[in-house]
Amino acid sequence: MTGSAVSLPVALATAVASAARGAGRCGLLLLGVLAIAPSDPAHAQGSLDARYEATLAGIPVGKGVWRIDIGDDQYTASASGGSSGLLKAFAGGDGTGASQGRVVNSQLQPTNYSASTTTSRKSESIRMTLAGGAIKEFSILPEPPVDADRIPVTEAHRRGVFDPMTGSLVRAAGAGDPLAADSCRTTTAIFDGRMRYDLRLEFKRLDTVKAEKGYRGPALVCAIYFSPISGYIADRAAIKYLVAQRDMEVWLVPIAGTRILVPFRLKIPTPLGNAVLEATQFVTAATAPRAASKTQ
Repeated sequence: MTGSAVSLPVALATAVASAARGAGRCGLLLLGVLAIAPSDPAHAQGSLDARYEATLAGIPVGKGVWRIDIGDDQYTASASGGSSGLLKAFAGGDGTGASQGRVVNSQLQPTNYSASTTTSRKSESIRMTLAGGAIKEFSILPEPPVDADRIPVTEAHRRGVFDPMTGSLVRAAGAGDPLAADSCRTTTAIFDGRMRYDLRLEFKRLDTVKAEKGYRGPALVCAIYFSPISGYIADRAAIKYLVAQRDMEVWLVPIAGTRILVPFRLKIPTPLGNAVLEATQFVTAATAPRAASKTQ
């Protein structure tokens, strides 16, 4: 699960999971699988240039960059990062990830997803193509070994799903405040190339966040609940840990000019202390629709 679950800066998940290998590892694997169901229109165009830092029990273990561009008919999202601090000397890791798709009737429809991770133990590359919410093609290199204990991913499990990167873009319902509690109340189906799982959000509270550069203001705090469907081994300690977790939280803030919310901060308790992924830079701007630009 560590290598295939990629959404928020890809290599941060790798770096933190490497740091937590052993008892703490199971509490950190969700750093790469945060994804929320898209349910409402994007409505506008905007961009994000963000930088994140990952810490474990307050100790820096990784850094990464996340860039998003939402246009009137297409969108792109990309992330890159790697281990840092003392972790880099003992368990280095880095990676990249990207998702592209179309904007149709104000809805995001992913068409391509890719992710690559490299650690001191192995390298892995995942590619997927999607159409209408269905996985058309996917590959993992090198191919993982067959494990009879792994719950099979059926053809039905690969329909009505989103890739992890696109799924990280949360659509706020209606035309009111995008930071309303209802934006937290959603569930999505995710396929990451190996594993099919659901992630459910529930409203917890409103908070205030402040980046060193860029965004400072209100944030919507949601609880995260993880439910594996297929592509996993049920007896794995990491899976059991994530299913049992009731204290995982994500802080969501908006991309300017849109009704899309993205994670500013993510917290996952582990036996070694809290794993936290938090933006140090969060620069977001609204962009003019293409038709409006031609008239200027």
